[in-house]
Amino acid sequence: MNNYNKRIGILYILGAAFGFAMMGLFVRLAGELPTFEKVFSRNFVAAVVAFVMLIKNGYRWQNIGRKNWILLLLRSSCGFVGVICNFYAIDHMNIADASILNKLSPFFAILLSFIILQEKPVIMDIFTTVVAFIGAIFVVKPSADFAFLVAMIGVLGGFMAGVAYALVRKMTGGGVTGMFIVFFFSAFSSICCIPLMAINFITPSPTQFAMLIGSGFSAMIGQICITKAYTYAPAKEISVYDYTQVIYSALLGFIFVGQIPDVLSLLGYIIIISMAVVKWVYNNKKVPD
Repeated sequence: MNNYNKRIGILYILGAAFGFAMMGLFVRLAGELPTFEKVFSRNFVAAVVAFVMLIKNGYRWQNIGRKNWILLLLRSSCGFVGVICNFYAIDHMNIADASILNKLSPFFAILLSFIILQEKPVIMDIFTTVVAFIGAIFVVKPSADFAFLVAMIGVLGGFMAGVAYALVRKMTGGGVTGMFIVFFFSAFSSICCIPLMAINFITPSPTQFAMLIGSGFSAMIGQICITKAYTYAPAKEISVYDYTQVIYSALLGFIFVGQIPDVLSLLGYIIIISMAVVKWVYNNKKVPD
């Protein structure tokens, strides 16, 4: 593989991780606004930008096919629930904790790919997934209080993201471009948010509105960068660098919100990220360039 392309791919995925970390910070700084307003802002900006890019590139979606439309609806529904869970977790727990729980999605995707894609996991996949979930226990900290419920909502967000990831792989294998998937998901989520926002709409202050716009643009930067990253290098080569989002989130949370992860959470981060690294090393040895 061309080392120059790999380096460019790594730079893009580091940019994506920072973009998504900034999104989480902006969501938290938007304050006591309903989660659905925050989700709408994140997805509406992404939908507009993705639509413009599709039009600019002359993309035609008339021949997607009925099966892919069904998969698009399913992926968008799961992704919508996943974003709601992730944003709710960001609002009610440490930003870095919410980030690492969302990063369980690749491990959930391993399990779900067996069902959705009929891909049989190897022993290393099973081992890293089990150990990663053990690491998640240190972050979740099982108990009978509200914090545990919030953490489980964060885990559900990671699960839904894993479902969405597996479905995206199935659709891209069926000829649907990544940018159209981004547009459809973002537009779908925005439309779904409108009646939910109307139930308890709170007019944001100018500062809150700026934070909402910031979350939308940060998410779109992250989405564009991660799409670009995988055009330069395959996922098996660079996906592990996406976990730098947890480091960015921890630093941003400390600087702007005064959050400091506790020892158990840090241990959970180390276990989960270590398993991602182990799986990355294994995949690169297993499949030579």
